[in-house]
Amino acid sequence: MQQTAPTAPTATPVLPAASDDDTVPAWLGPTRIGIGLAQGLLLYLLYTAAQDKSWPATMPLLFAPLVMLGALLPVILISGLGHMARRQLLAWALGATAVIALLAVYDVWRRTGVTGWESAKPSGVLTFCLAAGFFIAHALVLAGSRERRRIAPYASYFEVAWKLNLQILFCGVFVGATWMVLQLGAALFDLVKLDFLSQAIRKAWFFIPVTAFAFSVAMHLTDVKPAIVRGIRNLLHVLLSWILPVLTLLVGGFLASLPFTGLEPLWATRSAAGSMLGAAAAFVILINAAYQDGATPPARVLAVSARIASLLLVPLTLLAAYALALRVIDHGWSADRVIAAACLLVAACYAGGYAAAALRRGWLRTLAGVNIAAAFVVLAVLALLLSPVLDPGRIAVNSQMARLAAGQVTLPQLDVAYLYHHGARYGRAAIAQLEESASGPDAGWLKVELARLRQPGDLDAGEAVPDLAANLRVWPAGTALPAGFVGFEWKKIKEQYRLPLCLRRQGTMCDAFVIDLGGDARPEVVLVGATNHGNAVLRQGDGDAWEFAGTVPAMLTGCTPLLDAMRAGKMRSIAPSVSDLEVAGQRIVIGTSYTRPKCGPEPDAAEDEILEEDAPR
Repeated sequence: MQQTAPTAPTATPVLPAASDDDTVPAWLGPTRIGIGLAQGLLLYLLYTAAQDKSWPATMPLLFAPLVMLGALLPVILISGLGHMARRQLLAWALGATAVIALLAVYDVWRRTGVTGWESAKPSGVLTFCLAAGFFIAHALVLAGSRERRRIAPYASYFEVAWKLNLQILFCGVFVGATWMVLQLGAALFDLVKLDFLSQAIRKAWFFIPVTAFAFSVAMHLTDVKPAIVRGIRNLLHVLLSWILPVLTLLVGGFLASLPFTGLEPLWATRSAAGSMLGAAAAFVILINAAYQDGATPPARVLAVSARIASLLLVPLTLLAAYALALRVIDHGWSADRVIAAACLLVAACYAGGYAAAALRRGWLRTLAGVNIAAAFVVLAVLALLLSPVLDPGRIAVNSQMARLAAGQVTLPQLDVAYLYHHGARYGRAAIAQLEESASGPDAGWLKVELARLRQPGDLDAGEAVPDLAANLRVWPAGTALPAGFVGFEWKKIKEQYRLPLCLRRQGTMCDAFVIDLGGDARPEVVLVGATNHGNAVLRQGDGDAWEFAGTVPAMLTGCTPLLDAMRAGKMRSIAPSVSDLEVAGQRIVIGTSYTRPKCGPEPDAAEDEILEEDAPR
């Protein structure tokens, strides 16, 4: 879509989205590169402050916003220059600055108890969400400015968003190529004993500004050559759109098989909801690759595939929502489940809108409106997740404390470690409340547990030795544990975190399977926790000492068919497919590809896991 530059003499020139032959203002390139150099200098100074632990790194509430502003604001300015009037760009930059600063301050404030550089730097969740959110917001603002409308035509959003997407992709490629050339040049100079370049590229004063400089140059070059970017975009859309029929056929076949297989095998995978959300996201991308700006219908096979795929989004989203609901009912909310629910909300917007568009006549006429509305929904969801309103940590802590108050779990069953490490400020407040209210044996247990968490070098310092005879169910039935296993002092093992909790805490159950895995007539013990508290293989070393030998897949914990087979003695040791190496007296372990075991036809329901295995139980 063409746009004529404003004629008012006081307005900043705005580049039309036209061809490569349009005249580019002489000031545009130097200004963008100057912003890139300023960005590199600012990031270098912040990096130096963090390394030296000097101001402003000593003030996390100031340092984190500066880091995020240094990373994101220059990109907004570089991309907006020449496409927005000066007043518009200034207003947008000030608004973005306020949002970034406020969310970064809250991100640091909520992470109570973390010290040093870890508390000063922004979290990974904040960085990802702000980058994704401002990509969407910047595309909306650019398109609106280009059309001089608050809500621009969809064709403009499509053009701007895909151009910005490919620009960032090409900037990454250009920066990578720049560093490959620098590394090659350094290697050439090293051949003649001149190491000045190889030394320089290792220094922060060199690699940070050079990276920012290369990124700004790439942003400018891809912006003033829009025809090249547009051609690559069209080729990419053609290639992606022809994957749509394949994915539609596969997902359709998968959904058609569910009435015959039932949902139990789906839950047994422990990753079904994540896979279905991934399939839904792939559908959205591929449908839009076929739809493009909606002006011209694609080939008939693509049009039919897009219509069917739009309808298939509904059952995919419903199945993912059902899996998450079962998990929340059984175990309450965790931070990952809150994020999953947010993703499901976005998926539901796409699924409902796309299905409605597919049921209308014509070439998905309402799809454009759905995409625009969904963009604003995504921005709202990201803002709420990064704010106190829908803070995943706050919701998770409140949920787990509510389960404790309702008697659904006892205090020893509460995952205090999760509250301590992942509950942020809210988790620490909940722990303080528990310390005040706990009484009797629970108070003693909590005191020991918190001492363990606050001294990670000795995970079970001060805790009474558990009664392993009560904690372990030994299999096959009638088998005795090896001599010395029950009486061994497990606190002697340095890497306590590798041991299942049943070896360290009274009342935590494990299944213990006695089997000779080493072929030396000395049996090993395979421990599988009743809940995800860790699995381990233990063997007897020199003398009577026992040691950690390895792990078994965590999926065994919830896999009833495999556990029942192991309890019945239907297991045996097999030799490794590839032996290890011994080099100069040292054992070199040969890594092999890992194949996830299949659970079987009778898993526990609702075991679809879309989050980390150490989430609260």
